[in-house]
Amino acid sequence: MRLYLVPVLLLSLAACSALPGRKAAPADPGLATEFASPVQTQPLAGLGSGQSVAALDTTSAAEKQAALAAGASGGALGTQVVALGSPADAGLWVQTSLVSKVQKGSVRAPNGKVLAVELRPGSGAALMSLSAYQALGISLTDLPQMTILGS
Repeated sequence: MRLYLVPVLLLSLAACSALPGRKAAPADPGLATEFASPVQTQPLAGLGSGQSVAALDTTSAAEKQAALAAGASGGALGTQVVALGSPADAGLWVQTSLVSKVQKGSVRAPNGKVLAVELRPGSGAALMSLSAYQALGISLTDLPQMTILGS
């Protein structure tokens, strides 16, 4: 067990140079450079900085109500944890590995609400639109386990 402590200790000490206010000594002082500014990030294409969630959610309240009123469609394809998809991709949709082609379907949220959505094929983790999150009353930071229903 003590053999594991030596590499952990060495790695911990090596990371000390990454602490704020610390600079690692360069191997060759002539190669040292200072970075003038922090890393810059780009906003999502088509989205201005500082836009509100309401501005990004372009699905109308009437469309959301109609999708909630439609109820469940088809049988259960499975359950998946969903994450928020791209806010730039409007509409009521879920991208899931449970379907192989675009089709109508619905999702059942943990709070019992059912929403009619467009099911889109995907791979890996399931994604759900901003409008669907809003219609179901789910916090944008939640990763709810949804039942995916297909037609």
